[in-house]
Amino acid sequence: MTGGPGSNGVPRTSPGEELDPLLRDPDALAWMEEHLPELRRSVYGQRLLYQSLAVGFVVGLAAQVGGYLLRPSPPTEPLGVVADLLYALGWALWTGVVVVVFVQIIPEIKRRQIKRTLDAYEATLREKARAGGDQASGDDGAPTAS
Repeated sequence: MTGGPGSNGVPRTSPGEELDPLLRDPDALAWMEEHLPELRRSVYGQRLLYQSLAVGFVVGLAAQVGGYLLRPSPPTEPLGVVADLLYALGWALWTGVVVVVFVQIIPEIKRRQIKRTLDAYEATLREKARAGGDQASGDDGAPTAS
């Protein structure tokens, strides 16, 4: 409560100030300009999520296998604890990734598919309505009998 710029006495910086050294480098700017579409896909897409899940799965599986292989070795205290911890960490990592895939990734993919289908259906309805409106405007405006 010193009344300084930040709550812990450290001055606040804007996001632009943190990027200034990078944005001043012409080589970095040229590289970013060249790779801008790929960078946008990486940031706005699901690529980072998928990559981190793949890494988590592989590291988890490797850790579990490593822990499994160390477990039957002579159970000296430190090595036995490390083997158990490695086995448990590996199990938790790769099964966590599997849970995320079934709980978040697959439903999100299905949601996107359904959304695309609904958007296409609505576009088809709009086209039909527009085509029907164009035909009706060609009439003399007299009401039709039902």
